[in-house]
Amino acid sequence: MLIGIVGKPSTGKSSFFMAATSVAVERSERPFTTIKPNHAIGYVEVECVDKEFGVQCNPRSGYCIDGRRFVPVELLDVAGLVPGAHEGKGLGNKFLDDLRQADVLIHIVDASGSTNENGEKVQVGSYDPANDIRFLEEELDYWIRGIMDNNWNKLSKESRMKGNEEALFAQFTGLKISRDAIVRTLAELGLKEKPLEQWSDEEKMEFARKMRRTGKPILIAANKCDMPGAYENYVRLTKEFPDYIIVPCSAEAEIALKSAAKNKFIKYIPGDSDFEIIGNVDEQQRKALEFLRAYIRKAGGTGVQKALNKAVFDLLGYVAVFPGGATKLADSEGNVLPDVFLFPPKSTALDFAARIHKDMAKNFIRAINARTKRALGADYILQHRDVLEIVFGR
Repeated sequence: MLIGIVGKPSTGKSSFFMAATSVAVERSERPFTTIKPNHAIGYVEVECVDKEFGVQCNPRSGYCIDGRRFVPVELLDVAGLVPGAHEGKGLGNKFLDDLRQADVLIHIVDASGSTNENGEKVQVGSYDPANDIRFLEEELDYWIRGIMDNNWNKLSKESRMKGNEEALFAQFTGLKISRDAIVRTLAELGLKEKPLEQWSDEEKMEFARKMRRTGKPILIAANKCDMPGAYENYVRLTKEFPDYIIVPCSAEAEIALKSAAKNKFIKYIPGDSDFEIIGNVDEQQRKALEFLRAYIRKAGGTGVQKALNKAVFDLLGYVAVFPGGATKLADSEGNVLPDVFLFPPKSTALDFAARIHKDMAKNFIRAINARTKRALGADYILQHRDVLEIVFGR
């Protein structure tokens, strides 16, 4: 699972990345502070199953607090994108090519309207953040269209021999776009049987748009929502772009709260909409903390954890599955429910077996639901928070 953090310069992409991963990176108001991509581990939250079984889990990776399991995912923070990137402006296609393997994109938008289209500082509220949503869509559409155009003669030749579906799947597999997505898009546009050399420019562009929506889905993080007028902009954006999941966000608030928690000034768990002051703080620190408290109560949290969760579980529709025996939940070393795996929609018990070990899939006999003790076949569709045991031959 790879989440790409994208947006124009100076919107707070690297701050979001740092807030999500706790990995320190260079940050400044200077456009193009990030040139080489930052790559680190963040976490999505799943309700742990340990309390249902009356046990305490021992995560092998990630962590669990008060029954809230935090499961590792990869995050990639790439250089800022400016209008015309597909034509080479800014860092151009270097930025776009870094996103090839991303499963989902979180677009960091400056909801305060304090940076223009190039990421340059302007008066707060003077720039419309809706422009950034539109231009990012356009840049990604033209990027995908450019990939097609650069190989159009070869694609056309292969489509004559193998068909449109096979030729386009081979072209886009490097962008992690599924065969099913290509089949559905061709059918929706009525292009399944139409020879590629007969496609119009409009048909090429519409195919690119649909491939982007399917293969690189986007969640909007309306960042800097703690600044004047920004939350109102967030509300407006939700009405203007009803097809998007848009989350109000303050990456700086998340960084501050995590720092305060690390220094034992407060008790705070990522994703919470409140915190408890547990340490000795002076009057200035208390005022700063109360300012943060007022914001996260209003917004329902800083938005960083919520954006990650919604990108993986709501936008992509992934499910989290726990390996666990029908009679024993610990591994050979005594670790209880040590693992959680994330799977795309329609994944099966056989896919689950393969994730644990290829021999389990090769010699699969059945899966067992640890809650109900019911036997399940290889084609069983995984459900969120399943606890499954795999029975296989030796």
